[in-house]
Amino acid sequence: MYDMGARLRALRKARGWSQETLGRKLNKAKSVISGYEAGLRVPPLDVLTDLAALYGVSLDYLAGLEQREMVPVEQLTPAQAALVKTLVVELQSPRAPGARALTPRQLDIFSSLLYEFTKDR
Repeated sequence: MYDMGARLRALRKARGWSQETLGRKLNKAKSVISGYEAGLRVPPLDVLTDLAALYGVSLDYLAGLEQREMVPVEQLTPAQAALVKTLVVELQSPRAPGARALTPRQLDIFSSLLYEFTKDR
């Protein structure tokens, strides 16, 4: 069974924050944070959204629906962000049955992505 409180606690501890520190960031009392982590309270959507932003994860990840962390694009250039989004869409597209290699389009996107991340700003 999924334990959101344990995930919230692990994310907080991974950043070296106390419950008090997280409470200050969210404008919540330590007892409220403790209740979230103990599973006694479910954070409302606005708090979950704030937690996802603080930790750099998706709401799906916080809710246990997805096991992957998200990649924040705020620090990327517009060209880099667009290429990352294009690549995600392309890699999620269905491929021919049994196809194991990247398509020419995927290789081109990867090439462009490498260029954008390695060029001087």
